[in-house]
Amino acid sequence: MYLLKRKEVIVINDLVEKEDIEVENMIYEIRGKQVMIARDLAKLYHVETRVLIQKVKRNIERFPKDFCFQMTELEFENWKSQIVMSNSDKMGLRRAPYVFTEQGVAMLSAIINTKVAINASIRIINAFVAMRKYISSDLMEHSKMLISHENRLTLLENTFDNFKEKNNHIFFEGQIYDAYSLMLKIFDNAETSIIIIDNYIDKNILDILSKTNKQVTLITNKYKIQDYEKYREQYNNVTLVIDNSFHDRFIILDKKVLYHSGASFKDLGKNCFSITKIEDKGILHNLLDKLK
Repeated sequence: MYLLKRKEVIVINDLVEKEDIEVENMIYEIRGKQVMIARDLAKLYHVETRVLIQKVKRNIERFPKDFCFQMTELEFENWKSQIVMSNSDKMGLRRAPYVFTEQGVAMLSAIINTKVAINASIRIINAFVAMRKYISSDLMEHSKMLISHENRLTLLENTFDNFKEKNNHIFFEGQIYDAYSLMLKIFDNAETSIIIIDNYIDKNILDILSKTNKQVTLITNKYKIQDYEKYREQYNNVTLVIDNSFHDRFIILDKKVLYHSGASFKDLGKNCFSITKIEDKGILHNLLDKLK
């Protein structure tokens, strides 16, 4: 009789709840769910783990799989590797434990309805609610950070796109100003020299060239000599070369960058045409060899 009472005292003392227990620290994530293991619940309820499990099995219809389930061996090993466990904890958990979700804990209070268990259930449910709020707040913060990060990336991409030179430009009938603006921009990209090949040169291209300080070579077949002579009276950056061996229009910047124009420079924007940057250096070198 003495031995039985002594054993009972030892068991109860092991299960007595400490006031400073942090219930939140007993909540883990298994299978994407916030859960508590049966052993910790038993401690809070002041019952033995086997008694708690027995009551659950006797009322198994109250505990579907989303309320209570047993860890697999793999889940058990992963869980043990992720938490700090004393030797006594390991000795008390030799097999995969049962775990209870928030709904399962609420159902436990219906089958273990002692005063201690009821008070413990209230603390546990509050802990689940606090954890859920924390996770929700944390996810919201991460979501804001991701959105902010994504917005910054989008802004940077758009900025880079604005700075990035487009290789192909198409202009439709009437886009005269836009076509001339692009031509000025292309000329501004030159460091020292510009070569323009166009069989039809008139005052329009000379007007554009008067706005650049680069040295320009105009290669053409048809032109108005009086326009060129008047231009030369005021500006000395253009050299005229007569050559009738070209059909298409080209711009060469610093003998390094080549553009092709689908329209004569005197007709920019009058009809639909395109200006294309040619990346093939072989074409550029062949064209330069032709000009020697």
